[in-house]
Amino acid sequence: MSDDEADPELLALLRQHFLGKLNLDDEPETGVLEGAEYVYDNSIDVALDMRASKNAAALIYEQMQQKGFSTESWSEHELHPKAKDESTVAFIFTMDLLNFSFWSLLPEDERFAVSYRDKTWTGYWSLVASLQRALEEDIPITDPHYWQNEEECNIESLRHVFRSCTDEEIPLLEARLACLREAGQVLYEKYNCSFTKCIEAANKSAAGLVNQLAQDFDCFRDEFRFDGRRKPIRFLKRAQILVADLWACFNGEGYGEFRDIDKITMFADYRVPQILATLGCINYSPPLLAIVARGDILESGHNYEIQLRACSIWCVELIRREIKRQHPEAKINAILIDFFLYDTMKQLEAQGKETIPHHRTRSIWY
Repeated sequence: MSDDEADPELLALLRQHFLGKLNLDDEPETGVLEGAEYVYDNSIDVALDMRASKNAAALIYEQMQQKGFSTESWSEHELHPKAKDESTVAFIFTMDLLNFSFWSLLPEDERFAVSYRDKTWTGYWSLVASLQRALEEDIPITDPHYWQNEEECNIESLRHVFRSCTDEEIPLLEARLACLREAGQVLYEKYNCSFTKCIEAANKSAAGLVNQLAQDFDCFRDEFRFDGRRKPIRFLKRAQILVADLWACFNGEGYGEFRDIDKITMFADYRVPQILATLGCINYSPPLLAIVARGDILESGHNYEIQLRACSIWCVELIRREIKRQHPEAKINAILIDFFLYDTMKQLEAQGKETIPHHRTRSIWY
C-alpha cells in the first residue's frame, strides 16, 4: 500500500464509530495469524504445497491419535515441573523468558550440553535441566527479586547456572541476563514482582496475555517490518509459547485457563519450518534453499527469515483447518500440532534422519 492510499482498517474503524457500532470491549486479537497470511500472500521465496499439506494433516492426526497426544503430554516429561502452583508458574515464565537459540555449529558431542540426573541434555531441554539444577542448588533462578540483584545475579552466576559439560558455552548468555533484568524490573513496577498478577490482568484471555507481554516487555516484542505493510508482522513466539505452556501444564485449568486458547498460533522457530519442509508442505526458492543447505546465517528480520517463519505459521493453520474439516469433533489446535511437530523433528534429528537442515538465525526471539 502506498502512502497516499487509505488504510482499510482505519476506514473500518471510522465507519464503525460514525455508525455507532464501535465496540471497545471486543475480544483481544494478537494479529499473528493475520500477519502470517499477509506474508504468505506476498511471499516469493517460500511456497506452500497444498496437496502435501493435506496429506500431512491426515498423517499428523493419525499419529497424534495413536500416541494419545494431548495437554497431558506436557507434564509427562521428566524435566517439566509437576506441581500445579505458583512456583510452577514462576518456572514456566523463567523458562520461556530464556527459551531461545540453542543451536550449535559444533558436532553433537561438542555442543553446549547440560549433565543432570545422570543424563546429558541439549537444546531446549538443556535450559529446563539448568533451571531445575539451579533450584536444587538453592539458587533462586525463578525469583524476580534475584534477577534484579546485580551482586547475586550477574554474568558469572548465570555462567554457573548454565554451565556446560562441554567446552561450548550457552549461546547469548549476556542477552539472557538482560532478559532476566528487564523482566524483573517490569514485574516489580507493574505486577508486584509476580507473574501470576500478569496472568490475572489478562482476565483468562490467551490473546490478551500475549498482547500484555508484547506491550510490557521489550524482550517479548517479536515483530518486524515487511515490505508493503504498514503494521509490523507479529510472531510473538515466546509470548505465545509461554501461554501455551501454562495451558498445557495446568491442563486448561487454574493458571492455565484461557477462553480463547485456540487463537494461539504455531510458534515460529527453526524446528517446525524444518519438519514442514521435510514433509514437503513448504518449499524454498533456490537462493534460500542454498543458504539453508550451506548452513549460512540468516540475520534476524531478514526478508527470507520473515517468509520462513510466517509461511510456517500459515501452513500449520491450514493443516489445523484440514484436520477439523475431516474430523469436526477433534480437540486440536495449533499448539498441539506445533508440540507434536517439534517432538517429531527432534526424534528425526536424534535418528540422523534429517533431510534438510534448519535455518540458522541467532536471536532472542527463538
